[in-house]
Amino acid sequence: MSSDFVAAIDLGSNSFHMVVARITDGHVQILDRLREMVQLAAGLDDHNRLSAQSQQRALDCLARFAQRLRHIPAARVRIVGTNTLRQARNSAEFVARAEQTLGHRVEVVSGHEEARLIYLGVAQSVGHVAGQRLVIDIGGGSTELIIGEAFDPLHLASLRMGCVSVSRDCFADGRVTASRLRQAELLVQLHLEPVREEYLARGWEMVTGASGSIKAIQDVIVREGWSREGITLDALRRLRGALLETSDTAALASRWQLEPPRARVFAGGFVVLHGLCETLGIEHLEVSEGALREGLIYDLLGRIRHEDVRDRTIADVIRRFTLDQAQAERVSATALDLLRQVRARWGLAGKEARNVLERAARLHEIGLLLSHDQYHKHGAYVLQHADLPGYSRDDQLLLSVLVRRHRRSFPADAFAALPKAWARPARRLCTLLRLAVVLHRGRSSEPLPPITLQVDRQRLHLLFPAGWLAAHPLTRADLQIEAAMLARAGFALRWGDAKGSHGQVPPPTSA
Repeated sequence: MSSDFVAAIDLGSNSFHMVVARITDGHVQILDRLREMVQLAAGLDDHNRLSAQSQQRALDCLARFAQRLRHIPAARVRIVGTNTLRQARNSAEFVARAEQTLGHRVEVVSGHEEARLIYLGVAQSVGHVAGQRLVIDIGGGSTELIIGEAFDPLHLASLRMGCVSVSRDCFADGRVTASRLRQAELLVQLHLEPVREEYLARGWEMVTGASGSIKAIQDVIVREGWSREGITLDALRRLRGALLETSDTAALASRWQLEPPRARVFAGGFVVLHGLCETLGIEHLEVSEGALREGLIYDLLGRIRHEDVRDRTIADVIRRFTLDQAQAERVSATALDLLRQVRARWGLAGKEARNVLERAARLHEIGLLLSHDQYHKHGAYVLQHADLPGYSRDDQLLLSVLVRRHRRSFPADAFAALPKAWARPARRLCTLLRLAVVLHRGRSSEPLPPITLQVDRQRLHLLFPAGWLAAHPLTRADLQIEAAMLARAGFALRWGDAKGSHGQVPPPTSA
């Protein structure tokens, strides 16, 4: 399989989906779709831990998916986890096992990022509509509501209710009674209450539904003859009455020829959709074939074309927080120049390392909006918890840690919370960022002279043109302070020029 092929996997709370596509002249041609109803959310216990059985069920599915990924380069594969992996306390343990099974990185994305990707997949899969579109996606553990125009999502919400969670909470034994149905409907209304007025005020011209639950509901409605195309509110009201006539999940599956796993969560998905339509006054919605996995494919295509949404996100953040762009560009340029000199010896030759360092350098002063005091801590908090389109939870954590440690204390365990593959590279990238910040502390527009950085494991040696350091005593003093800070993380920093070296060299420790 050639590098023209791309693949995306959606590790949903109810189903795992895989799409394999080929890029031809910039266009996406879907070649294969795989789906298995793993029902990962059903494996969460009262302490929000995934059971061993649910993990094994999921890993068995991924082992089958992995066969299709063997000949596709890592840069052309994206795999994301959604609500259940956001909630699970042992998510990191499962993700590590999933990555080992698949041979590729797994990203856990925020609810807002999930919603953005869903909208992208839907917008690429349905016809253009003039004006705004409301997209509804009912997953196993969450429901995404997105209002957008053309290919741009404008307003996003991720609500913690889905076909698996509502079915588990209200129809655990598979029986649908009038009292249980009313209980489930009240639960949905409570989730919708905080967003109802805002969404109604924004308005839309068209409503599009995505996800397995909505497709299954459409199939039932068409089978019964209650609607010829799409889903109507009247058809949903008739389906509500029909659900009350079924005795249990087995009868429901038999009546409408549903797969047993789908039948077990059908009532929960129906209550969510019916509640949305009643609350938001939706009389009709079309159903899209595209959803999160297709959105991943188109987002991946953007990265391949160097139209990475993460770069737009960084630019938007810089504008929103009114950062000093000139300073950010100075620090970024110097950090990248230092990286260029050491990337081979430090194992940082990949494109992603360069991107991470550049983005952290451009955002390192984001915390100044709140206060100069401890601004590196403020910036780290913002980057870890803000909604950043294009970023996974681990991506944001990585940026956050680099910004948190770009100044002042630099303990040896500063990067322990990062995924194992990033722990050592992040320490080294942060060291380069710190040096760039120190060299530009004066915020001067005067360019730096050519500076050479040599490294030998954890030993760093900066070389300046003859006489430059003598003419810049503050920079020399800053380097002395920085050498002491880096020593705590096991790095030995020294510097000099044509006249010789200067600076105390602490003994390095292993990295």
